[in-house]
Order: sequence, then C-alpha cells, then structure tokens
Amino acid sequence: MRSLLIQFRSFNGCARLLMVQQFTINTAFYMLMPYLAVHLADGLGMAAWAVGLVLGVRNFTQQGMFLIGGTLADRIGYKPVIITGCVLRTAGFGLLGFVDSLPALVMASAATGFAGALFNPAVRAYLAQEAGDRRVEAFAAFNVFYQAGMFIGPLVGLALLAADFQLVCTVAALLFLALTVIQLRKLPVRTNRAPAERGGVLANWRTAIGNRPFLLFSAAMIGSYVLSFQVYLALPLQAHHVAPDSGDAVTTALFAVSAAVAVAGQLKITTWARARWSAQRAIVYGIALMGAAFLPLTVGSTAVTQASGLLTWTAALAPLVMAVALLGLGTAVVYPFEMDTVVSLAGGRLIATHYGLYNTVSGLGITLGNLATGAVWDAAQRLGRPELTWWALATTGGMCAGAVSLLARWGRAPSHPQPAGVTS
Repeated sequence: MRSLLIQFRSFNGCARLLMVQQFTINTAFYMLMPYLAVHLADGLGMAAWAVGLVLGVRNFTQQGMFLIGGTLADRIGYKPVIITGCVLRTAGFGLLGFVDSLPALVMASAATGFAGALFNPAVRAYLAQEAGDRRVEAFAAFNVFYQAGMFIGPLVGLALLAADFQLVCTVAALLFLALTVIQLRKLPVRTNRAPAERGGVLANWRTAIGNRPFLLFSAAMIGSYVLSFQVYLALPLQAHHVAPDSGDAVTTALFAVSAAVAVAGQLKITTWARARWSAQRAIVYGIALMGAAFLPLTVGSTAVTQASGLLTWTAALAPLVMAVALLGLGTAVVYPFEMDTVVSLAGGRLIATHYGLYNTVSGLGITLGNLATGAVWDAAQRLGRPELTWWALATTGGMCAGAVSLLARWGRAPSHPQPAGVTS
C-alpha cells in the first residue's frame, strides 16, 4: 500500500484524478451490474429473452460505440467526452432502478453502454498524455485502482441489496453524479500541441484502420481478452460444477482472488518485468502465463457438498484458485505494456481513436470467443472429457503469445516503450 501511495503521488494531479475516477467508475458499475439480471427476472418478473435483451443492449452499445467515443475524444477533447459519459451513466443507472417497462429499461441500458464507450478510450488516452514517458508506470497504478473498484463494488452492492435494489441504483447514480461535478471543477482542460489532424471523421478512421502494425497487434491480442473473460464464463461454470451447492459463494471468492492479485502485486510485478524484459517480451510471457493458468484444471476434481470435509474442499477448489491467481498474475504482467504499446503504435496521433478501435476489436473477439468457449464446454461435458475446455483455452494462450512474438520479430510492434507525440 505504501508503494502504491508513493507511486500515486509521483504523478501530476490530473493523472491522479483519472486513477481515482476509474476506481469510482468501477465501484459504481460493479455494485449494480452483477445483480441487474436477478432484479429483472425475479424483481420485475421479466422473461429470460427480455433480460438477455436488456443486458445485450448495454454490451452492444458499449463495444459497438468505442470507436465513436474515441473519435469524439480526439476531435473535441477528452474532458467533455468523459463528463458526457458520466452524465449518461448517472441517468442510465438512475433509470434502471425506477422503471419497469421494457422500452425504458432498454433505453437506460443503452445509455449506460454508450457512456462506457465515451469515457473508456478518453480516460486511457488522457492518462497516456499526462504520463508522458512514464506511461507503463501510470497504467500499472491505474490498473490497481481499476481492480480495486471491481473488488469493492460487488461487496457494496450486496450490502445495499439487503435493503432494496432501488437503493443500489440510487447510490451508483449518485457516485457518477458526484464524479461529474468533481470533473467539471477539477479536471484540467489541456491544449493539444500536436499538429492538427487533417480531414474529417472518416479520414481519422482511415488513419487508424490503415495502421497495419496496430491492426495486426489488435488482432493478435484478441486471445488474451478471451482468456481474461473466462473469469465471467468458464471459471464460474466450473465453480458451480465443482460446488453445486455453493457455486455463487465460490465464484465471489474467485473474483476476490483475481482482484487481490492485481491490487497487491501490480506495481511490483510491473517493476520486476520492466527491469528484465522489453515491452513485447513482457506481453508474450504474460499471455503465455494466462494460457498456462488453465492447465491445473485439466487434472479434474470431484464435486463437493456442504457436508464434505475440509481436505476434500481444498483438493476440489485448489485448481480453481490456482487458475484464477495465475490468470490474474498474467493479466497484471500484460496490461501496462499492452496499453503503452497501443500508444506507441499510434505514433502519438489519434490516441483515443486507436484505443476505441482496439476496444472494438477486442470486444468482437470476446463475443466470438465466448461462443466458441461455450460450444467447447458443452461438447466436452457431453463427451465426458471436461479437460478439453481447459486444453483449448491453454492452446489459445500459446497461439496468442506466439502471434505477438512473431509481430515483434517482424518489426510490426515496438519492442521498447516510446514517448507519445502529444504533450500537454
């Protein structure tokens, strides 16, 4: 904690505000979203297809609009886009707790999704600009705040849920409202001293899409996002398979382990990796570790019940805990260098647009990867070979790491961090 505080204080006030902002965003988001499906199904009595529609609209509007959000941030500035996103999230979260018609819920869900598409690329581009040649360190500290919000959010939401779901929505909306007011007053307005980008929006998009090294890197990194998303898909499925009577509790514990790895170890992991490896080598090794994280699960385990003994529980859950810890460790290795590489490949131009396109590519990859993972899971269960799912994910990690390594060898990605071409 002391090292985090020292690192945090070493950045300027704007970078510190962006880090605290991300903690608040994640706290508010994760105190509400994990419980929304249950509220819609049980609280409002909606059909499963309607619940899926509401949740799907949020994901689609966020993933599908990242490029729009990044483009707006580059064209009109980071601050107004970030504030607009927070205002939209305030309205969307407020509506989710107080409307019960499907059209209104869809509108609220779309607002929350578009809000994320606005502020996510803008925040990362803004942080990269403020950090200058300390981008790797800045993104390492940023990830600590990011993960801490993911950890605390569900706990706060669970406590408030004991009273009422509307209270959860109200508190989440108030957090975003407070964040909006603080940003209006404290977030600096920077003047971009880089040469103005020529042409309109389509010209900017052609610049990003025509950046072949960047596109190749984005495609190569899809596998890492598929792997990291398994905290929400394959690993909870395995938790319910191993502990059918306590699946939700085990899943919550897995989230805690994943967040704890990043919160406790991110800065030391990044310092250690940076002293030994180039940016690309750190990414390759980190992704390889993410793939290897699923190997402990290939051993298999026996289902346990609440009546099972401590030793049986330990043997059953140890592979799951090990997998989540290794996955979190690999992600912690990759993230700061990955974010820095995006800026380097952008050449300091249209950084938010590049982040937006990068998020869109990864979002599409996650969708397709989840479909493939679900299909493999179902087939493996039918065949009585559950280990096939974990071998498939481990192979995905190896292929992804190999692709990034090839790009580095071909000179398609910078092997060392480079300062951004945009200053503030």
